[in-house]
Amino acid sequence: MSAIAWIAVGSLAAWGWLLLGQGFFWRTDQRLPAGSAHSEPESWPRVAVVVPARDEAEVLPLSLPSLLVQDYPGEAEVLLVDDGSTDGTGKLAGELAARYGGLPLTVTSPGEPEPGWTGKLWALRHGIALARARGLECARHGERGGPEFLLLTDADIAHEPDSLRLLVAGAVGNDLDLVSQMARLRVVGAWERLVVPAFVYFFAQLYPFRWINRSRRPRATAAAGGCVLLRTETAERARVPESIRQAVIDDVSLARAVRRAGGRIWLGLAERVDSVRPYPRLADLWRMVSRSAYAQLRHNPLVLAGTVAGLALVYLVPPVALAAGLLGGDAVAGWAGGLAWAVMAGTYAPMLHHYRQPLWLAPTLPFTALLYLLMTVDSAVQHYRGRGAAWKGRTYSRPEAAPDR
Repeated sequence: MSAIAWIAVGSLAAWGWLLLGQGFFWRTDQRLPAGSAHSEPESWPRVAVVVPARDEAEVLPLSLPSLLVQDYPGEAEVLLVDDGSTDGTGKLAGELAARYGGLPLTVTSPGEPEPGWTGKLWALRHGIALARARGLECARHGERGGPEFLLLTDADIAHEPDSLRLLVAGAVGNDLDLVSQMARLRVVGAWERLVVPAFVYFFAQLYPFRWINRSRRPRATAAAGGCVLLRTETAERARVPESIRQAVIDDVSLARAVRRAGGRIWLGLAERVDSVRPYPRLADLWRMVSRSAYAQLRHNPLVLAGTVAGLALVYLVPPVALAAGLLGGDAVAGWAGGLAWAVMAGTYAPMLHHYRQPLWLAPTLPFTALLYLLMTVDSAVQHYRGRGAAWKGRTYSRPEAAPDR
């Protein structure tokens, strides 16, 4: 056989393993635990919703009201932490609360992050500390103590009115310490259609939800930072967020800290939680991926090289081999490449269906994978130029070590 034929057969073998041996990552049936909507707790726990926000005036009118009007039977409050915004985010939040009413809203600001902290985790630290302090104050006056759960959600995430209720019911009914949902990202423009479903597909391939959700001997650990319901007691035991204060990929680091502390984790796709942040241009999507891609590879050039080679073998070889077979008469390369491409498209189809996108986009996955490969390489280049993990005017290329307290 020719060299391209051998490589094509290797790609097909890789897809056989991914199809059956990677936790059925391509299936999209991991939703809130079964029965959670009907097995409601007798006494609803108190919840503090912590929303870190930095320059979010554009999306806040679409997201914050959805939190304020939550149909939650227990006590809940919203703490919006204005992380040094310059666009009037804090003021707008107060205006929205006055207009919509609902859950009580507190807007607070922690000031600039201390050395060794990323901005989002610094904001979460401030919001969580405020929730705990209020709980202690209530306890001193003989009232109900602090929140039993923390809902950590981003400022660009909109929740259906029953979202918090279902999250808490799922956590309490299934004795979970962390319940996280991968928000349905916005898919409107052409580039969003091409890139966004693949982003979630690749994430699930890297962190198969079934492996994460196993009650015994889980084989993967991750969370989706846009929507995380966390037991306060578990957060204290895991020293969250102090123990992960330098993390650029904070959601995965959070899940690992909870797991190390003995917490039970569940992660799935959301049906009632949506991101409203627009990514109309390829440049916007490029920044979203490249700002943290190299951090995901632990800034290791050998891991980068292996990732590039793996992406090429799994996603780029099949169409190239098929073309070589059709144009060069290499039958083995042609059928191996064509079959691998068909398996690839078949595994992508459920995610496209989840995002309500046409199935004819499935064969375009090799092109999208090439974009992600280039984004990952660009992330490494920006890191070595000292501009890695840039977001909202801050750069976390090489975070300083923070002192233990």
